[in-house]
Amino acid sequence: MPRLASLPPVFRRHSRTGRRGSRAGAVVLAGGLALALAACGGVGAKGGTPAGGAASLTTMGFGLPDEIATTRVAAFEKAHPDVKLTINQGQFDEQAFLSSVASGNPPDVVYLSREMLGTYAARGAIQPLGDCVAKQGIATGDFYPAAQQQVRLAGKWYGMPEFYNSIVLLVNDKAAREAGVDPAKIDTSDWDGLSALAKKMNKVSGGKIERFGFYPKLPEFLPLWAKANGADLMTADGRTSQLTDPRVIEALAYANGLLKEQGGWTRLKAFTDTFDYFGEKNPVTQDQIGMMLTEQFLITSMADTSPDARITVLPFEDRQGHPINNVGGNAWAIPNGARNPDAACQWIKTMTSADTWIAAAKARAAKRAQEGKVYTGTYTGNAKADKVIFSQIVRPSGHEPYDNAIKTILAAQAEGFVVPPSPAAAEFRTAWLDAATRVMQGRAEPQDALLRAHGEAQRALRGAG
Repeated sequence: MPRLASLPPVFRRHSRTGRRGSRAGAVVLAGGLALALAACGGVGAKGGTPAGGAASLTTMGFGLPDEIATTRVAAFEKAHPDVKLTINQGQFDEQAFLSSVASGNPPDVVYLSREMLGTYAARGAIQPLGDCVAKQGIATGDFYPAAQQQVRLAGKWYGMPEFYNSIVLLVNDKAAREAGVDPAKIDTSDWDGLSALAKKMNKVSGGKIERFGFYPKLPEFLPLWAKANGADLMTADGRTSQLTDPRVIEALAYANGLLKEQGGWTRLKAFTDTFDYFGEKNPVTQDQIGMMLTEQFLITSMADTSPDARITVLPFEDRQGHPINNVGGNAWAIPNGARNPDAACQWIKTMTSADTWIAAAKARAAKRAQEGKVYTGTYTGNAKADKVIFSQIVRPSGHEPYDNAIKTILAAQAEGFVVPPSPAAAEFRTAWLDAATRVMQGRAEPQDALLRAHGEAQRALRGAG
């Protein structure tokens, strides 16, 4: 593998992001799930046509944790038996990816956060998919508008969206009732009332937090708080930071104030580090959280582990009372230099098509039924698929909190917004995350932190061209 210092400057600029996941992992061969190891620097295929004349396809950033993944992979294998498929399991590793592109040996298709696509597109690490869309007839109109926005830059497609993550308010009914409120009537548009309720729900004993009243999920949900206050972090064209907008500053100050009023970030972090978010002893069932902002997949997980939990799921509203939802998720993209872009395009179409998602949802529903567990649906980036999944496959479970949660999540999908895609998306995200973190840690005031972040963001945007 090339040393980072040997990479062209265009790739070195973003190499400081920490690596996540392992490059070595399981490999899937056509017709079965056989295991092998992927060598360092070998995330791509050495040649597009291996011995025997079969085409090859190598992925990066994707795994096979469940039937949602394996059903769709099987659909591709059935439709393309001539393709030798190699899946390097593990999370997306930016350093390995950029090294592979720079060395001319990239994977054929990569799975990564939609928020990062703009940076890699601007740097020439991934290729536009216009020809792919046209040749394969990909039904781009099936995708949710917010998901479409995230994978387009300067009018060009650079990825196709997978899952569609929505942010909602998860309420612990016990904590709400102890605070004297009906959980279904909690009003997130009333910031004064929300702060007062958080204090009532909060429990601190002997200097230790026993229950955190309201977890506002800073720093990562700053875009949602800013939107609730009527502001966007960036202009719609993705070229100008708006981090010094007084409404952004006010939103950060308010959300950070919630943390300070309930014990402060240091104590909260020590507390949340003990949470088993996706297990039976999750922070809601253990009465460790009064309410929190969260992506819907936590609720899906709770339906599996804690079907009898007494929860209420509400939309998050802006200060005018309108539901808002900062959506996210991953996308499939084709690196520049991919040896088999045609097979990669076929893979992308299969993995994101309505028919494939529906087949995967049926597999998940069947497994949940066999296990006697609640199935709350599969939330995809494909609106056409979701329409079928939630009208024909998902059925009332008899667990009212989760049945109601599904309705709330589906309604929130239509209210989705995103931070506009940008050629300096990664640098911009780092700038505002770092700013919010400095504020939470008490190392800077909101205005000063965001002013510094604005300067960093604008320099990155100018450098991106």
